[in-house]
Amino acid sequence: MLGPPRKAWPQAATGCMLTDVTMAPFNYPTELEAEVATRDGSLVHVRPVRPADSDQLLAFLQALPDEDRYMRFFSLGNDLARTARDQSNVDYVSSLGLLATAGPVQRVVGHALYVPYGDHRAEVAFAIARDFQGRGLATILLGQLAEAASANGIETFEAIVLSENQRMLQVLRESGFPIKTHYDGGRVEVTLPTSLTPAALAQFDQREEIAASSAVRRFLYPRSVAVVGASRHADAVGAAVVRNLVDGGFPGPVYPVNPAASAIHSIAAYASVGDIAGPVDLAVIALPAARVVEAAEECGRKGVQALIVLTAGFNEVGDTGTHRQAELLRICNEYGMRLVGPNCIGVINTDPQASLNATFGPLMSRDGRLGLATQSGAVGLAAIDFTAARDLGFSSVISMGNKADISGNDLLGYWHTDPRTDVIMLYLESFGNPRKFARLARSIGRTKPILALKSGRSAVGARATSSHTGALLAASDVTVDALFRQAGVIRTDTLDDMLDVADLLVHQRLPAGPRVAILTNAGGPAVMCADACEAHGLQVAPLSDSTQDVLRTILPPEASVLNPVDMLAAASSEQYREAVRAIADDPNVDAVISIFLPPLATQPADVARALRSVGIDKPLLGVFMSSGPLPDLGTPDGRRIPGYRTPEPAAMALAQAARYAAWRAQPLEDQPALTGIQRDQAGLLLSAVCGRGGGWLDPDEVRQLLAMYGVPVVDQRLVATAQEAGVAAEELGGGMALKVVAPGLLHKSDAGGVLLHLGDARAVELAATRMSEAVTDATGKTPSGFIVQRMAPPGVEMLVGVVNDPQFGPTIACGAGGTLVELLKDVSVRLTPLTRGDAASMLRELRSFPMLNGYRGAQPSDVGALEDVLLRIGALAEDHPAIAELDCNPVIVSQSGAIVVDARVRVEHVQQRRPIGARR
Repeated sequence: MLGPPRKAWPQAATGCMLTDVTMAPFNYPTELEAEVATRDGSLVHVRPVRPADSDQLLAFLQALPDEDRYMRFFSLGNDLARTARDQSNVDYVSSLGLLATAGPVQRVVGHALYVPYGDHRAEVAFAIARDFQGRGLATILLGQLAEAASANGIETFEAIVLSENQRMLQVLRESGFPIKTHYDGGRVEVTLPTSLTPAALAQFDQREEIAASSAVRRFLYPRSVAVVGASRHADAVGAAVVRNLVDGGFPGPVYPVNPAASAIHSIAAYASVGDIAGPVDLAVIALPAARVVEAAEECGRKGVQALIVLTAGFNEVGDTGTHRQAELLRICNEYGMRLVGPNCIGVINTDPQASLNATFGPLMSRDGRLGLATQSGAVGLAAIDFTAARDLGFSSVISMGNKADISGNDLLGYWHTDPRTDVIMLYLESFGNPRKFARLARSIGRTKPILALKSGRSAVGARATSSHTGALLAASDVTVDALFRQAGVIRTDTLDDMLDVADLLVHQRLPAGPRVAILTNAGGPAVMCADACEAHGLQVAPLSDSTQDVLRTILPPEASVLNPVDMLAAASSEQYREAVRAIADDPNVDAVISIFLPPLATQPADVARALRSVGIDKPLLGVFMSSGPLPDLGTPDGRRIPGYRTPEPAAMALAQAARYAAWRAQPLEDQPALTGIQRDQAGLLLSAVCGRGGGWLDPDEVRQLLAMYGVPVVDQRLVATAQEAGVAAEELGGGMALKVVAPGLLHKSDAGGVLLHLGDARAVELAATRMSEAVTDATGKTPSGFIVQRMAPPGVEMLVGVVNDPQFGPTIACGAGGTLVELLKDVSVRLTPLTRGDAASMLRELRSFPMLNGYRGAQPSDVGALEDVLLRIGALAEDHPAIAELDCNPVIVSQSGAIVVDARVRVEHVQQRRPIGARR
């Protein structure tokens, strides 16, 4: 419990008095309402306080134990009624209170608030119900208060804590915020910034991961399971679930629920969940959609902790289903139940100590090291089937269905620390919170590979855009690719590809680099393999002279000891063994692909036995080109050589592993601290534009906005007439460029709206007169003015732009610029926030990068200056979500810098980002 503020509410004995604060009629901030998960996996509703909440808040304060109330108010003689009334009356900007509620009656279990204390400062205080202490709720409220305060211009929080209140001091120290403390008698004055630093974000992500892990364990490790809708008909979904639970060896009691049956699968049945005598941890609902909500409420009253709804007929079927799903989720939230589904096949846990098959599928996965989350039940069933033939297995399988509650992000958090899971597999059709996914995946991928099969590579709908960047990004899923690339997620095109890569990652160490050696007993397959390796970015490395010498002692004179190594058709299993050892010892080789095509004598089992006994410390992949089953490839150490039927999947899998290894080897980076940023001034400018309805900024506003983030812009003047253009040219002097200003005109040069290298004021004035006529004739648009610019220095023309995706947030693109940008489509894409490594890699993956790096003897351009422009544009877009589109085209990159020559910015009203810790 944090103590009372000092100045805004000076009388500690009478509580916190907001009557000293001037109130303003601000609107209630609905965007701050959110469901959050506590450390034990329970859900709590957090919302801003209203004046009508004073009675609830009073009841909460009165229910606090004396010790907690003393820690909060430093006294037991407070007028709690006045305190509750005053603290329910906030203006949501200079002062803000948050309530945390839980349970069917939404009892207040936590309260936090800040009140003003000096310029850009506020004091903060908390109180948490005794039964919710230790669950991380105070930290969540602190983070959400800090986010809101920072957005409202408050830079610093201050708090007073009694020195004996070690629990709250520990909360503050472990919050991730950098705190400063000052000791004054028996009190501790704590100061912390409201801005969420990378360290603070990492701490919040870690807490969410703990909460997610606790929630998922409710489904995978229940002590008892009820099947609501269990049927006597053997082919019914409910009957299949009961059968799978029993046959799968679930160690706890299974309770079939069916009012019309006395027994199901020889197990006593119950008319309702409420009739079950013992506790029920997990309930699986297999009822018609219209009966699910009622059954869920009955489960809530019973005290069920986790609910799996197999039934379809919810969000996926229109308005009626959407309303039904909202009701289902409301009931789960009220009773503290976590939900998988609806519209799913269930969950599987292969842990021998807690075996659980709560699905209606025909197969139980074998125990293995893969974790699978899937939005498609059919894909999940297929994956279980296919892994059986590959000698693979799952630690757990969760069919997420509509993801009404438990999502892929929750499952990532669980598998991150699950000792039974080495590789995470995701089948995704949509993202709920892609920005959070990116942060989680980037952290988890440092220790466990994440494989993703994301459907929807085709055009996902025409989003109206009016910029070059928008045109480049609108018609594909390059945003998803950018997210996966930055987060280290391995994206595959098919389920087969995903399992091919998983087979390698589970059983072999990561390659140290992209250099591969190919060993074969047939030339054609080796050529196929080499082509596939090169196509996927691997290098078919030349073998050292010493390795070739060793191979000559092993192989016949007719064999090729280059790379690929062709041992000829008569190669024996012993020659395979010795050749692999020799090749793996070569320092130029990072991995080996062995190809075997069965000849007359040597058998696949003999070659497999030879490969199993090699024992090298580099990845080894086996290709057995035969229609028969793959031979046993299990190694003495309990691992396995991944086996493939053709060379191409092996090459693809190895290439994916090599790219992932290279990403994982990169050092972790935070968003750089940029100098010269005027964030507040930029916010004021954009707010003014939004106040007039949004839309495109005028050229002067664009220039001012970019300057506030330190982005160099060519010297220019905005004028209304041809005569004023001449005057502006006189002021600027030197060579001039003249550009028309006409609302809605994107390609100015196509309409005759750009002229370069104009010599003097008279030439500029005449050119403006003619340009106005030409543009009007060509487009029917009457120019509203002209931009007169000093000519930029010669250099390479590039594009830097942003589109703010409604789900993914700002997406930044960089590529070849100028008039050919949409024709060349040479562009790289990342999501903000950018690191220096992101900016550097964006440029170096462009086909046009050699133009920047000194192509054919030209002097290299200032690549570092362009990287700085990327970082500053990325920071601008990240800080200000109102920026819908931004184009800097061209950015001229010369030997001594990078300067924006033409830019456009469009703003629009946007929904505020969800509070930290908020679930969807």
